[in-house]
Amino acid sequence: MILLDTHIWIWFADESDQLTQHHRQVIEHRRADGLGVSVISCWEVAKLVEYNRLKLACPIEEWMEVATTLSDIQLIELTPQIAIASTKLPGNFHRDPADQIIVATAQVYNLELLTIDERILKYDYVRTM
Repeated sequence: MILLDTHIWIWFADESDQLTQHHRQVIEHRRADGLGVSVISCWEVAKLVEYNRLKLACPIEEWMEVATTLSDIQLIELTPQIAIASTKLPGNFHRDPADQIIVATAQVYNLELLTIDERILKYDYVRTM
């Protein structure tokens, strides 16, 4: 399984042109193994909509129902282990709580993280794609 960062998941669910060819190839190549999405990404999408930083083609409730039930998408729950790991990330990681939880999820489950986030891509303590 690979873990999709929030924006990758949004673009995948929306079949957006913002999803690069590289990301499409990784998703298609690894899809059979499962596409993980942290449950914190659901919260993050809802907050982006709330703050008008993300416009969806339908109401958030409808989008979320479709996006969480796409073929091969597996929601990964926020566990106490992940919550604690997110507060103990080694090195210098930024303070965005959603990113901290997503990175901790990748670490706890030993998953590669598919992201465009430069701050995560430069972080040495998570495997990114």
